[in-house]
Amino acid sequence: MSYKFLDEINSPTDLKRVNLIDLPVVCDELRRFIIESEAINPAHFGANLGVIELTVALHYVFDVPNDNLIWDVGHQAYGHKILTGRRDSFKTNRTYKGISGFPSPAESKYDSFGVGHSSTSISAALGMAVAAKMHGSNERTIAVIGDGALSGGEAFEALNNAAVRNPNLLIVLNDNKIAIDETPGSLREYLTDISTSKTYNKVKSDVWNFLGKVNKLGPDIRHFTQRIDNAVKSIVMRQSNVFESMNIRYFGPVDGHDVISLVKLFSDLKDINGPLLLHLITQKGKGFKPAEENPREWHAAPGKFEVETGKLIDAEENPMSAQKFQDVFGEALRKLANDNKNIVAISPAMVSGSGLTKMFEEYPDRCFDVGISEQHAVTFAAGLATKGMVPYCCIYSTFSQRAFDQIIHDVALQNLHVIMCLDRAGLVGKDGATHHGSFDISFLRCIPNLVISAPIDEYEFRNLLYTAQLEKNDFPFVIRYPRGKSFNPKSEIEFSEIEIGKGRCLRHGDTLAIVTIGTSGQIAIKVADRLHDNDNISVSIYNMVFVKPLDEDLLREACESHKYIVTIEDNALMGGFGSEVLEFVSDNDYDVKVKRFGIPDYFVMHGTQDELIRECGYDADSVYGWIKQRLFS
Repeated sequence: MSYKFLDEINSPTDLKRVNLIDLPVVCDELRRFIIESEAINPAHFGANLGVIELTVALHYVFDVPNDNLIWDVGHQAYGHKILTGRRDSFKTNRTYKGISGFPSPAESKYDSFGVGHSSTSISAALGMAVAAKMHGSNERTIAVIGDGALSGGEAFEALNNAAVRNPNLLIVLNDNKIAIDETPGSLREYLTDISTSKTYNKVKSDVWNFLGKVNKLGPDIRHFTQRIDNAVKSIVMRQSNVFESMNIRYFGPVDGHDVISLVKLFSDLKDINGPLLLHLITQKGKGFKPAEENPREWHAAPGKFEVETGKLIDAEENPMSAQKFQDVFGEALRKLANDNKNIVAISPAMVSGSGLTKMFEEYPDRCFDVGISEQHAVTFAAGLATKGMVPYCCIYSTFSQRAFDQIIHDVALQNLHVIMCLDRAGLVGKDGATHHGSFDISFLRCIPNLVISAPIDEYEFRNLLYTAQLEKNDFPFVIRYPRGKSFNPKSEIEFSEIEIGKGRCLRHGDTLAIVTIGTSGQIAIKVADRLHDNDNISVSIYNMVFVKPLDEDLLREACESHKYIVTIEDNALMGGFGSEVLEFVSDNDYDVKVKRFGIPDYFVMHGTQDELIRECGYDADSVYGWIKQRLFS
């Protein structure tokens, strides 16, 4: 499809040549382009449609990249990418060797800062703005942050410091009342209070109009008028403005879908010095009816779809087919919660993504969405555990990195019965480097008191979830599991206890032992099958189940019965499970050669999981090829 304006826009300079009155058409074209692109190549969806007018207005007024523009989080930056020279390459979005789904300075000079985890934009922007002031630069710095990301602790820490050096910083609060799930917490209620107070908004509108009329009278009258506006807010809303109390001038709320008004507003704000916050009201999924009506489902496009109707293409699925691991988790936890009244569930703003939606519906008093606050989630779980509750704290592996200190000091040091469920462990695929769960084994196994486990399949996963909540196992318990489908057809939920620190020998063979942790055991099985069927070579497979405590008896058997050991893991090789095996071999003076397969020492980018595992060299073909060439050729 051809576009009257968008086809000619290869940079913000080209956008600025468009007449102001034609910008709504540019927005329509940009929105249509994203919808048509994602109908073929599904990716993050609703958040991008909600910021089209904002994106166009920002690039129309500001001088990016000389001005700094930071998106928080990055999955609302597709329009930005398209307007900054990546329109033609957008068809490669999130594909192997294609452009990233998140802002990346390595990809484009227009991406001022890499953003994959939320709540970082104000901190980064503040640093840039302070540096600009120190250098005497007149550049402007803009941070676009969603109301969900604003709930993160780092965002509040940055707000607390934003006015200290009086930098030229504009914070744009994109308020659509939902991150992936509906934004929880009192901050959400506060923003809703601002945006729905009819009396305040009527007076605010009059004050703002007056502010525009007196613009030529200089900063003193502007500041005076703003103080009047703030006094009105305090009287009408019966509370002080939280942003103004931090010495950040607050403007809004305003319609985030009126591009012409936004251009005029940004043009005014551009000339006001100091830290400012503009509160925009937007609609996630704007302009695409299915996404407007169901923003949770359309946070990312759920598959290829028809552009006009949103109907998914080839979406039918056998109800007895393998489940996603997140759904296995959600169903198992509901059943456990039914039998154990002390079980509670905690999610830092990933309720649906973690498979917890039905659990939250069935047990609302025992479920807690704490917002994008991983540190708080872990310590909150610790507090619950001190009073006899059994908290399952479900956090994506990549986000658990943000709560490293709390895992050590608030859980492990106090030896509390908190069950850490690390979803999306290993390589997650198209979300790329910011979202891979590559490091959890490495950074957790050095912490005393932790039990660290990883299931080979969904049956072992359920049994670990069951074992972790038993009263006798009242210590910190980590269960890591991958993104994607499980390995067997959907089945009835049954539980059995797993002995802590005990693995399993899946096969006995000669000469070579493959020692694995987690679902990497499935790769080991494929390798062993191929060696047996193609080469008449029998190898042993040891599914260790636990990273910590390590089953030393089983590993001793592997070392004493074989000349070679191959380890496979979906974690960084540096300090990971294979390193643990090497430590055991060295500490016990075994004369056995060890070859490790896992994630190399670099940041793996994006692609399908199979493509990335192949790149990292721990796919079945690579392991089989190495064994044949080095040991049996």
